[in-house]
Amino acid sequence: MSERVVAALTAINNAISQNKQLLTDLDAAIGDADHGINMTRGFGAALVKVNELAAASDVGMILKTVGMTLIATVGGAAGPLYGTAFLRAAKAAQGVIDVDGQTAVRMFEAAIEGIKQRGKATRGEKTMLDALEPAYEAFINGINAEKLLIECLGLACEAADKGVEYTKTIIATKGRASYLGERSRGHQDPGATSSYIMLKALADFCQSGR
Repeated sequence: MSERVVAALTAINNAISQNKQLLTDLDAAIGDADHGINMTRGFGAALVKVNELAAASDVGMILKTVGMTLIATVGGAAGPLYGTAFLRAAKAAQGVIDVDGQTAVRMFEAAIEGIKQRGKATRGEKTMLDALEPAYEAFINGINAEKLLIECLGLACEAADKGVEYTKTIIATKGRASYLGERSRGHQDPGATSSYIMLKALADFCQSGR
């Protein structure tokens, strides 16, 4: 089993847990006030399941386990959306032990397509896609420019952060936040924020050289 991938998932879990209150507070403004609680529970459960996998498990199996656990344990829309993202990424990583740049591109692209199909959403609707799609574009531009993987992740984080800020300027048209209409403007999207937190945790993990 790829110990590095498990360690990266541990870093993501820690980041979600540390930002539990932030995510909950953001969700309280335009949603059910449970995004931080649900995400913390889901990633904690996923990490337990991952650590129970056989030593021979590849990256695809690890991500599949995360996806299935998120769907089973995270409430609201986040569970199916993030779960689907990990399941699609898992298919792109079948048989993979060490993730290189091109594999990362395939995983990233598959994850976003899964979210778009499952959520019937597009960019500009005040969702996690407003962080993830710009992040993917920045990431693949970095890969095409033959930058190091850690540099590409840094570019992705910068783009995702700008995407989170962008969600403050638009009206929600998906999920519970859409019920607020114009009143949703001015609020930061919780899903976009949790997406950024995960990307930043991954970038920080890679930067640390662990």
